[in-house]
Amino acid sequence: MKVKVYPSVCKGEIQIPPSKSMAHRAIMCAALAKGTSVISNIAYSDDILATIAGMRALGASIVTEKDSVTVQGIQSLPQTPLQVDCNESGSTLRFFVPLFTLSGQPVTFLGRNRLLKRPQGVYKTLFESQGHRFVQTEQQLTVQGALKAGSYEIDGSVSSQFITGLLFALPLLEGDSVLHIKPPFESRSYIDLTLQMLQAFGVTANFRDKYTLYVPGSQSYRACDYTVEGDYSQMAFYAVLAAVQNDLYCKGVSHASRQGDKAVLSVLRDCGCSIEQKQDGYLVCKSALTAAEIDLADCPDLGPVLTVLGMYAKGTTRIYHAVRLRYKESDRIAAMEEELGKFHADITCTEDEVFIKGKPSYRCEQELYGHKDHRIVMSLTVAALCSETPVVINGAECIKKSYPDFFEDIRSIGGRIEVLEP
Repeated sequence: MKVKVYPSVCKGEIQIPPSKSMAHRAIMCAALAKGTSVISNIAYSDDILATIAGMRALGASIVTEKDSVTVQGIQSLPQTPLQVDCNESGSTLRFFVPLFTLSGQPVTFLGRNRLLKRPQGVYKTLFESQGHRFVQTEQQLTVQGALKAGSYEIDGSVSSQFITGLLFALPLLEGDSVLHIKPPFESRSYIDLTLQMLQAFGVTANFRDKYTLYVPGSQSYRACDYTVEGDYSQMAFYAVLAAVQNDLYCKGVSHASRQGDKAVLSVLRDCGCSIEQKQDGYLVCKSALTAAEIDLADCPDLGPVLTVLGMYAKGTTRIYHAVRLRYKESDRIAAMEEELGKFHADITCTEDEVFIKGKPSYRCEQELYGHKDHRIVMSLTVAALCSETPVVINGAECIKKSYPDFFEDIRSIGGRIEVLEP
């Protein structure tokens, strides 16, 4: 899909969509619980649809309504080989792997785009150390053999998704388990989200110290009704847009949230942005922005849109601990360097850092490419709304991965976006 984004002054208020991270976790916990759970405030992105389809394959009954799902938990695990399409969802794949092997059956995971090119070595090491099957190609991943309860050492610098995947499965095993996390422990906030969700569904696991998780065995998930909170990852696009061009009231996020991407608020404040806390969210105000040092260790998904923020911040913004951006749906560092270069932005990158020298205005006369990455497309849309010239973005359909209503929501606050090719 090609869209043309026109310079637009966006204003008013925007309802932030539900957290994809929390929705993945809630659907999985509900599927593992005995009884019926209702998960409210659901948005049906491609990633969430992949998780729903996968849990159905494992035996859960899931009925979808407009913005909620009713989940009847798994009664018994499948007794035949499984094939699960994870589409492009890294969370779905990594959350599923330990859990699906509890069936004792061979499980083949399929994926699209770069999904099966992304690192899975943490699981490969764990499975092979216990003599289990783990075969990965760029087309599929096949595993067989349930991990045993016990002591595990996990590299904390690769992805917290591996730790979350183990946290879903280990409580169901007979023995207790301990996860030793090798520092640096990045994206710990995502583990906090997992522990919060497990607790909501009656399962406990806890930190003994900064790098050690204790997981009691022989636990059972309990059904419960759960409302998914708003998504700070998605709010970040509107918050940066507001800081650069016009005040916006971002509604529907929890002030008490443990989401790591809530860090967008502190980053904006460090850049001189005025933010007012409201009852149901935040009023983010247009501000004179100055450069800052931005650490992405605990909030890598903010990386692309924060490069757009850096374009408009006076001075040179440094974004560091960014290397994991190179292993997402695209190489997000290279993608943003290439596309923002078309705006004549002063941006340079190393393997782990991004440097952007800000200036007041930009023009772009070249067509942009979304790199098959939802966060790249949404970040470029923000850049285009703030620029002085209309900009065409090719490959815009990939927003369906996480936020299918993004363009409609941008239009609702005054953004002018034209679909050139469906």
